Amino acid sequence: MHALIEHARSFRDRAAADGAPLAPLAQGQAPLALFITCSDSRVVPSLITGAKPGELFELRTAGGIVPRYSLDRPSAEAATIEFAVEVLQVADVVVCGHSHCAAVAALARGDDLTTVPAMAGWLSAASDRTDDLGADGLDRAVQRHVVAQMERLRAHPAIRRRLDQGRIGLHGWFYEVHTGTVLTHRSGADTFRPI
Repeated sequence: MHALIEHARSFRDRAAADGAPLAPLAQGQAPLALFITCSDSRVVPSLITGAKPGELFELRTAGGIVPRYSLDRPSAEAATIEFAVEVLQVADVVVCGHSHCAAVAALARGDDLTTVPAMAGWLSAASDRTDDLGADGLDRAVQRHVVAQMERLRAHPAIRRRLDQGRIGLHGWFYEVHTGTVLTHRSGADTFRPI
């Protein structure tokens, strides 16, 4: 924690030295994209994309899960998506899964999650199905998971409306934490290829 505190203490000076003025951020935000990904500490959207403060609106959940849209059970995730699209009018949405994802692995293996009941509830309520790892392995299961989350997004009214109008792009990414490689979903072939 000490190193984190020291970096926080020196952040203002480092930002000024890097020529990244922070004062304009007080005027509001106009992010380029909504970036939906896992809460995993190894996935750092600004490092992956090179985004500067104010360029990404982030939604991070265990497993990068996008819950089903329901006004009967409003969620922070749905509110974040709605705000990004309707108020901030982001032009793109990225759903980024990653290698070595413990949440997707737990779903795929059917792990016993009794010691983490909130996680068990989140995964069971938010997942459409449990993908068997099979011969394809975890990476392919995560990629299928990304595509499933993109389908969930298409059911959100704000996303669906913008997609119908051609005013928003929806992208599926897969990040390899051990290499830094980013793959993107090619919908025509339903494959992930280097970006």
